[in-house]
Amino acid sequence: MQSKVYWIDFRAKLDRSILDKFADLMVSAGMKDVVEPKKLIAVKLHFGERGNTAYVRPVFVRKAVELMKELKGRPFLTDANTLYRGQRDLAPKHIECAIGNGFDYSSVGAPIIIADGIKGTTAMKVKVNLKRFSDVTIGAEVYNSDAIVSIAHFKLHELLGFGGALKNVGMGCAARAGKLAQHSTIAPYVFEETCEGCKTCLLACGYGAVRVRGAKAYIIPEKCIGCGECIGTCPTESIRFHWDVQSREIQEKMMEYVYGVLSNKKNRALFVNFISHVTPLCDCYEHSDAPIVPDVGIFASQDPVAVDLACVEAINDQIGLSNSALKSAFARGTDKIRDVHPKIDWRVQLEYAEKLGIGSTKYELVKID
Repeated sequence: MQSKVYWIDFRAKLDRSILDKFADLMVSAGMKDVVEPKKLIAVKLHFGERGNTAYVRPVFVRKAVELMKELKGRPFLTDANTLYRGQRDLAPKHIECAIGNGFDYSSVGAPIIIADGIKGTTAMKVKVNLKRFSDVTIGAEVYNSDAIVSIAHFKLHELLGFGGALKNVGMGCAARAGKLAQHSTIAPYVFEETCEGCKTCLLACGYGAVRVRGAKAYIIPEKCIGCGECIGTCPTESIRFHWDVQSREIQEKMMEYVYGVLSNKKNRALFVNFISHVTPLCDCYEHSDAPIVPDVGIFASQDPVAVDLACVEAINDQIGLSNSALKSAFARGTDKIRDVHPKIDWRVQLEYAEKLGIGSTKYELVKID
């Protein structure tokens, strides 16, 4: 059975703005089915790093929030803290970054609640019993919400090929321990050159996996459970993790997290992807490179697999922009993703997600004018 994917382009008229079309898009895609009165709606975003300019503009998020409130829902903006040290690794910094990029209450009309708490450890373990994981560690506030609306900037990604709805949910809703589990199969390690032996990590670890010897900390791999709390608490950024997973492995791991996030959201999830300023890398960088194709539009569906595939095919159907990271795939119908990231098979995440029953690669594209 085909899933329906709805989309709008960015054309507008005096009597019909893009925001008007966007509201109609969300209604057509099933917003009224997802949002119920008095229910908590996790609006899953990527707030962008400071210096990044490609993330979804807050004005669109406000329109989505207004629609949810009209339906008597109780939306809140959310994301989980990052594994890497940066502007979004702890909730206070994360919220400051979000506000700095325009996602404050006065602009958007909904509060920000970081999904995995102040330090990235407020989490729920969800049983999945799948190929890569028996359970997954998800930000508690996403899991405890009644529904989820993913609003993602669709772009290319250096590990996954592309990042859309599936990444926004699978990686974005994972607590720090979950992100670590997806990125690494080895315990974190201490970079001794910058370690000051302050013992902050020792106090943070509740499993006896951290020791200090000769004024330098070290980690006992056999005792480490991979929660990542030491990474978030080290004041000198000396505790690091290994990027030791291959693309196929991380894509499959991420899909199992999508499975876990959506396990208690049956028929209560909506996925919206913006194909605008399609950058060659993810929005976790403090810059945004030139887009590789012209802006296409906004796509929405209750099927995250279908909407992501529709976006991939829409991008590949564009004429590539010359002043970009593209090397040769400028013609319509060429694989832009493999051109920029030739070693990444982006189909893995879609095929595995379909195998898990998350969604379908068969879809019908419906344009909203």
